[in-house]
Amino acid sequence: MSATRNVLVVAAVTVALVGSSKPALAQTTTTTTVVPAPVVTVPAPEAPAEVPAVTVTIDGSEGGISRSVSLILLLAIGSILPGLLLLTTSFTRFIVVLGLTRNALGIQSAPPTPVLIGIALFLTLFVMKPMLSQVWDDAVDPLLNGQIDVEEAYDRAYAPLQGFMLEQTREEDLRLFLDLADGPRPERPEDIGASVLVPAFIVSELRTAFIIGFIVFVPFLVIDLIVSTVLMSLGMVMLPPTFISLPLKLLLFVLVDGWVLLIGSLVSSVGGAAG
Repeated sequence: MSATRNVLVVAAVTVALVGSSKPALAQTTTTTTVVPAPVVTVPAPEAPAEVPAVTVTIDGSEGGISRSVSLILLLAIGSILPGLLLLTTSFTRFIVVLGLTRNALGIQSAPPTPVLIGIALFLTLFVMKPMLSQVWDDAVDPLLNGQIDVEEAYDRAYAPLQGFMLEQTREEDLRLFLDLADGPRPERPEDIGASVLVPAFIVSELRTAFIIGFIVFVPFLVIDLIVSTVLMSLGMVMLPPTFISLPLKLLLFVLVDGWVLLIGSLVSSVGGAAG
């Protein structure tokens, strides 16, 4: 037993010496570098810009309608003014008669169309001046001063215009459009609405304009017939009759002071003038 114990001791000592003589294993240290994430700075939302307050007031600082509302009303009136001028005044009569007179003379470009429109326009303003002054005094001026509302201003403005159109409209034309409207018959002429009165007035104006134009055409037509007959009797069939008749018509128109007669007849046919 002692021998065996000695052998075990010797073996243990030998193992201890061998283990201590082996090189130590190198220890490997792994270092992990942590990269910080980029910091993203989100800007704070800006406060919305203040919207300037825009207000439109009807009442002005000194009473009446404010300047902005007055401007809107003027623009609205200006947009419908051409239609009112054509359909509710004597402009249609004047421009049609002037155009027929130019055709009766046989010259297509003199006076030019803009000149005829200008003449008809100023004749219309001349004839309609009393009515336009009444509309301004009774409706437009009180409306701008805030004395009446828009509905009352319309009634006041339509009353003199309605009276003028009723004076110039034939009963047959009024009856025609009343029948076409197929509505209740008004008890008084003043009760006729604009939807019936305005087209009846236009038809009456066209009829009157063509009657005046026919009267103007007759003397010039006679001159054309006489010149054509004389040229055919002389055997001058190759000569255009207008070469002879045009100077004669212009001479006749100047000698009788045709523009004065024509414009005077047009103004008298309306039955009104500036007063």
